[in-house]
Amino acid sequence: MFRAKLSVPAWIALSAAALLATGCSSTKEDKTANWSPNRIYSEAKEESSSGAYDKAVPLYEKLEGRAAGTPLAQQAQLEKAYAQYKGGEKANAIATIDRFMKLHPASPALDYALYLKGVINFNDDLGMFAFLTRQDLSERDQKAAKESFESFRDLVTRFPDSRYAPDARQRMNYIVNSLAQYEVHVARYYYSRGAYLAAINRAQIALSDYREVPALEEALYIMVKSYDALGMNDLRDDAQRVLTTNYPQSTYLANGFKGSNDPWWKLW
Repeated sequence: MFRAKLSVPAWIALSAAALLATGCSSTKEDKTANWSPNRIYSEAKEESSSGAYDKAVPLYEKLEGRAAGTPLAQQAQLEKAYAQYKGGEKANAIATIDRFMKLHPASPALDYALYLKGVINFNDDLGMFAFLTRQDLSERDQKAAKESFESFRDLVTRFPDSRYAPDARQRMNYIVNSLAQYEVHVARYYYSRGAYLAAINRAQIALSDYREVPALEEALYIMVKSYDALGMNDLRDDAQRVLTTNYPQSTYLANGFKGSNDPWWKLW
């Protein structure tokens, strides 16, 4: 029986045609094709408000393209950053904000962009709040906390009258307390392992870099105990005098490290 043989070029052509047909049939229809920019924005806001951030982000991206060069496109960028942040895409949110600030350095919403960038890093545990769950802080990174502080400081310096400035200042104080507490935690970590010189050095960093924060009371106590363990009595007595002068009601000298059970973060 005669069987027609399909030539290689013809076979390739038919296969390509089949693949093309399949691809065309599987291409998703763009439901926003005939939507106005305002409708896209409204839909994106609705998705974001309902917590469907994964659906809101692509809508904001479409809006950026459809409304390019308009204030609505700038609004879309900022709201996309917020949706990415709330959806757990923090690195993408930061990238979106950085791009916004680069493209629109004179935008009237620049203060909000700086504030949002600070909040994103602030809520990323700051690399230090794990002590609330008894995790060891001595090896945790403080990069997010410092970047958050820089964003807030930039905000309050450039836009002191911004509606976001008061909250930014509060968060800055909290970050400073956190960073000081981190140094003291590391000092206590070294002290508990008998590395007294390292404990003293770390406590001194906290005392030299920070002012009027709750963690400094414990930093001085660590120095007192470390100097005592090393038999350096004069330095021990000097540190104790500073401690009692600045914290006359300190419970550390009477009760040790367990003398103060209220964590510093309750002060904020």
